[in-house]
Amino acid sequence: MQALVCHQFGAPHEVVSLQTMDRPGQPLGAYQARIAVAYANVSHATGLLIEGRYQRRPPLPFVPGTEGVGRVLECGSAVQHLQPGDAVAFIADWGAFAQETVVDASTVYRLPAGMPWLQALPIPLSYGTAYTALHWRARLQEGDVVLVLGAGSGVGAAAVEVARQTPGVQVIACASTEAKRADALRRGAHQAVAPQDLAAQVKQTTQGRGASVVFDPVGGDLLLQALRAAAQNAQLLSVGFASGAIPAVPMNLALVKNLTLHGFFYGRYIGWTPADERQAFAAQLQPVIATLLDWAARGCIHPQVSQVFAMHELPAALHALHGRNVTGKLALAIQGDKV
Repeated sequence: MQALVCHQFGAPHEVVSLQTMDRPGQPLGAYQARIAVAYANVSHATGLLIEGRYQRRPPLPFVPGTEGVGRVLECGSAVQHLQPGDAVAFIADWGAFAQETVVDASTVYRLPAGMPWLQALPIPLSYGTAYTALHWRARLQEGDVVLVLGAGSGVGAAAVEVARQTPGVQVIACASTEAKRADALRRGAHQAVAPQDLAAQVKQTTQGRGASVVFDPVGGDLLLQALRAAAQNAQLLSVGFASGAIPAVPMNLALVKNLTLHGFFYGRYIGWTPADERQAFAAQLQPVIATLLDWAARGCIHPQVSQVFAMHELPAALHALHGRNVTGKLALAIQGDKV
C-alpha cells in the first residue's frame, strides 16, 4: 500500500515521503478496527506532530494523520458497534495518511447512510471539540452570548455552528478577513467582527454587556483583547494556540470581572494523554459524535472541506493552512471515492 512516512522530525517537505509499504498484517486486538482510508484531515497538529513539537512524539518512523474517513475491513472480537463494510469517520493517534490503518475502535464512528466522505471528515475532531467544550465545560444555555475567536478555522467554524443549535444563544464570530467573516455569517453567526478593536465591537453589539462565553482556539494577543470583551462572570474556553503564542493572562482583569478560565484539551477524551482514557470516555463521546453526524445529515450544520490535495502534496497543504487564508478544513485524498 501507499503511505506517507516520516523518518525523522523536521520540516514536512524535508522529512516526509510517499512510499510503498506492507499493509498492517498484525492480528487485531480485541478493541481494534482495520480501516481502508478514503480521505484524511490536514490540521495544524499534523505539522506540529511531524516537526516533533506536539504534546506527543510518535516513535520513528511513523505515518502521520490523526483523522480520517473510510470503510471498516475487520473488527476485533470485543467491538460491538461496528462491522466490516461500515462507512466510518475515525480519530487515530497517527497513521491516517496510509491506504490502510489499524485504530482503537473507541474513536471510530459509523456514518449515516449515504453521507459523503468529505462531509463527515471534519466532525470527530473539529465539531467534537466545539461541542464538548461548549456543552461539557461551559454548560452553554439560553441567553448566553458566545464570542468565537478564529471563526474561519475548522474548529472555530464548528463552534459557530454548534453554538447556534442552542436556542436563545447569540453568536459573535471574530475572523481576520472579510471572506471568513462572511462565511461565519452564512454558518449562522448573528454578527461577525474583525480582531481590531474587538472589545469595542463586542460591547457595541451587546449593548455594553460583553460576551458571556469566549471560545478561543487562537491564543496570543487576541485572547487578551477577548478578556476586555468579556462580560462580568464570563467563561473563557482556551482550546488551542493557533497563533503560535501562549498568552500571559492578566489575572487582575480576571479578578475584577469574576472570570472563569477553562483550559480544555479534547485529547483527554480521545486517548491523546499518557493515561489513554479513550475507552473510559467512549460511552459519553460516541453519542456526541452521533448527534453531530445526525445534525450534518439533516443540514443543521455544514462541515466543509475547502480543498483536497493528493498525498504527495502534503507540504503544499500545510503551507496553505499556515498562510491562514483557508476557510474550513483541508484534506488529503488517500484512496478517495474508490473505497
